[in-house]
Order: sequence, then C-alpha cells, then structure tokens
Amino acid sequence: MRRRLEKLLGLQGPLPAFLKTHEAVGYLLQKALGPYVRGFLTKWQFKNCKGRFFLGRGCRIFFPRFLSLGRNVYIGAYSTVNGFSKNGMKIGNHVHIHEYAWIQATSRLDVPGQGLEIGDETYIGPHSYLGAGGGLKIGKNVLFGAYVQCLAENHHFEDPRRSIGEQGVSRKGIEIGDDVWIGNHAIILDGVHIGSGSIIGAGSVVTHDVPSRTIVAGNPARVIRQR
Repeated sequence: MRRRLEKLLGLQGPLPAFLKTHEAVGYLLQKALGPYVRGFLTKWQFKNCKGRFFLGRGCRIFFPRFLSLGRNVYIGAYSTVNGFSKNGMKIGNHVHIHEYAWIQATSRLDVPGQGLEIGDETYIGPHSYLGAGGGLKIGKNVLFGAYVQCLAENHHFEDPRRSIGEQGVSRKGIEIGDDVWIGNHAIILDGVHIGSGSIIGAGSVVTHDVPSRTIVAGNPARVIRQR
C-alpha cells in the first residue's frame, strides 16, 4: 500500500515512518482527486493532452485549443492561462504549475504573441507570471520559486509627445536552459538567455544573458561565481 502511494505521489524515496498511511491517503485525495476530476472533464478542449491532467479549482483557461499538454500536467488553483498565440503553448510531461500562476502570450487579440514551451519535469512556483509575448522557452528540470516573473516583451517609449501605451512593444523572447533554479521574486527581462545548470538568486533582475552553470544575483544581476 505504501509503495503504491509513493508512486502515486511521485516521491523519489519512501514515505517517512512517522507518517501514517491513512494520513498519506487523505493528503492524496485532497491534493489530487478534485483536480483530476476537473482535468478529466476539461482536457478534451485542448489541442493535445497525452495523459492525466490535474486542474485546480477556480482556474481560468482561455483559448484552450492553442494548448498542448504532456502527461501528468498539474495547474494549481486560481491560475489563469491564455493560450492564444502564433505558435501555441506546449507543456511537457510531469510539469507542475502551482497556485495563482498567470500565463499569457497575448494581452490584445489584434497583437498576438509568439507562445510558450515548458520542458519535462519543470516546477513553476506559486504566483509566477509567465509573459510569452516574444516567445518563452523553458527547459527540462527547471525550478521556479514563488513570484518569479518572465517578461518577454518591452514597451517603446522613444517619442515623448505620445503616451507610452500608444507606442507599441518590442519582442525578443526569453530562453531558459535545462536544470536551472530561479529563486523567489526573480525577474527575467526580454531578450535574456539563461544557460543550462545556472542559478538565479532570489530577488534578482536579470537584464543580460547568463552563461551555463553560472550563479548570478542582484539588481541588476551580476555573476557571483561558476558552479
């Protein structure tokens, strides 16, 4: 029974001996049963859904036919996903997007954004904002802390005689490699490429590319050392 629970919970090791089996079962039912039912009832709307899909309560998903989902995708409660984009949104296998996430590539339907791609086994922390106007590619086994923001878009402001909102936007895109850890409240700005194996310190504002296996922190983010 406990081995079965460990598999269902996706654990890498055994349940602690002091955790009673009925407590683990209760946790599983609270965490997964409702989201599984909601996911089962809604997954037909997506472009593709390759396996089990878990959808938290209070979520809003706009333009679901632009979304392709892998196996065992989890979208936490009260998240918002707007799939409308030129290239659509692709979410890999075993991706966890936690509560209160906001994901969109397009804020105005007459100016569609590029789209989003998230690799397998990636974890997106609660309250994260993924703006994919210029394209946002997130690799495999990536860890986002809470309140991380990716902003793949920037406003033009060169003409002081016009309001900033009238001058349009520029879009370059953001790419994040595999096995990257991004700390709480970090902000990744448009045009940035973060190499695989890198670490972004909590509260950092990343304005330039980060080489692979590099630790950066600060505002603006600066190299601390190599891994």
